[in-house]
Amino acid sequence: MSTFKGFTQEDFDVFAIDGLDPRMEAIKTVVRPKLEALGHHFSPSLSIATGNEMFFHVAKHARRTVNPPSDTWVAWAADKRGYKKHPHFQVGLWGTHLFVWYAVIYESPVKDQISKAMRANLDEILSLVPANFHWSPDHTLPDSTPQSELGKEGVLKLVDRLAQVKKAEILCGIQIDRHDPILADKDALLTRLDETFAILSKLYRMGQSHS
Repeated sequence: MSTFKGFTQEDFDVFAIDGLDPRMEAIKTVVRPKLEALGHHFSPSLSIATGNEMFFHVAKHARRTVNPPSDTWVAWAADKRGYKKHPHFQVGLWGTHLFVWYAVIYESPVKDQISKAMRANLDEILSLVPANFHWSPDHTLPDSTPQSELGKEGVLKLVDRLAQVKKAEILCGIQIDRHDPILADKDALLTRLDETFAILSKLYRMGQSHS
């Protein structure tokens, strides 16, 4: 982890840079090396925690031609070729915060089964996931809602929607404000990410236990 020293304000400032090319250049040179380092660092522990070999994928934003990306991330999934079709984990940045997610996004062909498995394990999920963890129905938006606010009904709605709506997604994890001092403290941050992944990998395994 010699290349990773935590995150600085400069990392978040890249999203204020105007223009696709200048912003992409900053993402590539400033942020991407840190995401690569995290990718290498967490692949072994996530593989052990999930029981699947996990490969990391750093967002390339390759399809963009006009609009510069407003967030960037590294994702881990049990597939060397890609992550979008699979339940996966993400660590990334918006201009306002760092996020850590367990995510099932709209490309996934197993949303139905995961929704069923999560519904069957709902009480266990609610006791496993801390009240201050966030849930989101859309990975393309920076907003999310704490579990304490959603309650059982709110989480159930997200779980059911995953099966019912073609474009539905479900994400669970944490946000860390860009000004939180933990981001600059490499060891404290890695510990926080480890603790978060320990919880999210249990959520991942529950989603796998569909019949």
